[in-house]
Amino acid sequence: MKKKNAVLTTLGIVLISGLFIFAISGVAKEKAVREGTSLYFPTSIDFAGEQAPLQIADVKERLDKELVINANLHSSTTLIIKRANRAFPVIEPILLKYGVPDDFKYLAVIESGLVNATSPAGARGVWQFMPDTAKEKGMEVNDYVDERYHLEKATEAACKYLLAAKNKFGSWTLAAASYNGGMTGVNKKIEEQQVSNYYDLALTEETSRYVFRILALKEIMKNTGKYGYTLFPNELYNNIPTKKIEVDSTINDLATFALQQGINYKILKIHNPWLRDKKLINPSKRKYEIEIPLEGY
Repeated sequence: MKKKNAVLTTLGIVLISGLFIFAISGVAKEKAVREGTSLYFPTSIDFAGEQAPLQIADVKERLDKELVINANLHSSTTLIIKRANRAFPVIEPILLKYGVPDDFKYLAVIESGLVNATSPAGARGVWQFMPDTAKEKGMEVNDYVDERYHLEKATEAACKYLLAAKNKFGSWTLAAASYNGGMTGVNKKIEEQQVSNYYDLALTEETSRYVFRILALKEIMKNTGKYGYTLFPNELYNNIPTKKIEVDSTINDLATFALQQGINYKILKIHNPWLRDKKLINPSKRKYEIEIPLEGY
């Protein structure tokens, strides 16, 4: 009889403990079920160290929208993750050099998908500069050379803009928003609405979504497995080693020049997309560095 009572007591303790564990781990269990799918949602998130106030209903919903959209754009997001392995090692040290937070590499992601895109308005390159803005930031833009397609120089120009925006607004989040809405546009909204926090502002739809898109891509790309993306190292795109040749004169035929370097015209243009014509006219004797791949072809 004593043995039977002991067994019943033990079973009771196990059942009660099980119910207790189930009760206290409901949230964790829900997270575990969602993990590895496009429905996973983080408990907290920040941009450049500035916390997103997820306790505000519309903020949480807007982030959720961008996470669901981008986690389900499977082909597009997969390609972005692959390209980041090649582009981020170029972008990251330049951001560091200028003192711009590393999170801004995700701004480049949403601007262009890390390719040299062209917008209907005429913005070009990974950082999507308009011609006049590019020239203001020191980039050369003409029929023969367009440095908006030069990742290093365009990243430096983006850093200069973002530092000026941070100095104006005192917030990296607002600096990011102004990359889309313009400093004048964002400042006008701040003055009209008498608030100075991005998450408190009523903005145009595009600018209103802009930072949330950055946050969503940051979250997905930093935690690929939690959103159902599993890529092996050999599936990512890599930088091909190159050597730099300095030229300070006109090159009348880039195809011939490429062959003299042991490659062809196509490969020359892949590694130097800022060369926009079949020749390089250089009467001012400006010095250019042309990249020639050392392997992979």
